[in-house]
Amino acid sequence: MNISIEKKIFSEAVYIASRFAQRKSATLPVLSSILIIAGDDGIKMRATNLETGIDLKLPGEHKSDGVVAIPATLLQQIAGSLTEVGNITLEHTGDILSITSGTGKSSIKTVPYDDFPSIPFPENPKNRIVLPGVLLKNLFTTIASCASTSTVRPELSSIYLSIEGGALTAVATDSFRLAEKKVPLSNKGTQGKFLIPAKNALDIAQALPDEEIIMSFDEHQCAFVSTTSMLVSRLTNAVYPDYRQIIPKESIVEAVVLRKDFENALKRTTIFSDSFQKIRISFDPKKNTFSLFARNADIGESSETVNASISGSALDLSFNHRYLSAVLSLTNAESLSLLAAGIGRPLIIKGVGDTSLLYLVSPMNQ
Repeated sequence: MNISIEKKIFSEAVYIASRFAQRKSATLPVLSSILIIAGDDGIKMRATNLETGIDLKLPGEHKSDGVVAIPATLLQQIAGSLTEVGNITLEHTGDILSITSGTGKSSIKTVPYDDFPSIPFPENPKNRIVLPGVLLKNLFTTIASCASTSTVRPELSSIYLSIEGGALTAVATDSFRLAEKKVPLSNKGTQGKFLIPAKNALDIAQALPDEEIIMSFDEHQCAFVSTTSMLVSRLTNAVYPDYRQIIPKESIVEAVVLRKDFENALKRTTIFSDSFQKIRISFDPKKNTFSLFARNADIGESSETVNASISGSALDLSFNHRYLSAVLSLTNAESLSLLAAGIGRPLIIKGVGDTSLLYLVSPMNQ
């Protein structure tokens, strides 16, 4: 193998592919490597940790074909050291890969690649939709933070994706809060649903191009294909809870507040939250005010009141402040609507004018 690639392209490709290589594998060492391939399909980088996989096509010149596996951590170090412009040349002879960059040359021992597994592709081509990669990237990065970080219940550490009625709905919950985000689709005929591990979705989001991609899936894996890459993830084999059952159908009070007022008041109040990170919110329809209160026995207490449009009954509820602030990364709406169904019932937060988002938070004991 003899190939030449622009240094910037090489570095970016190594950074992306290394996310999909296994950090350390005692049973299959080649999983910790990146496969570099030169052949009829051009130059490619391939990596997998058996949970996710990537096949990345790179522009460049190849004088001879070949395949080589190099430890991902080593390639990252080499890529990170490339500061000047120009090309990098990779030449493979025997079990040595020679890398030439400018006036420098390195010789690296390769890893046997015979055991490198194939990256599985969904077998059912009917379950597929076309959508902008940037849309899916934003969807994954915003909603994944609401999934559980525990592996005890794999369905809760996953993102639930449903394609129905011309819309893609993504849901994530850790049983304390829940986020549902909807995006419209141009191809309205496809229907289906699946669970993708949230950590896999984040890795895929980092590698997705902004251009249009084809998302396809079957019972076991999903794939995201563009003109330059194929990304694959295994799916979670579990049943997602019927989350709609916990969404209150009616509310007894609603507050509409400016996002900046809510954010600033929340920041100041949380300084005084206790070890449970609890703050209390109060709806006052008579004064048309929305208040936040926190008390810490060690440092003191704080109360913040903001003007709001309040309709309904007066109500006090307590929440973990981290779950309240999380909604700010889910919507860009200038105003927020907070709907409460009563004591002990979840709070629903929506962006005013943003019909794509529903965010639900369970209260703490008063």
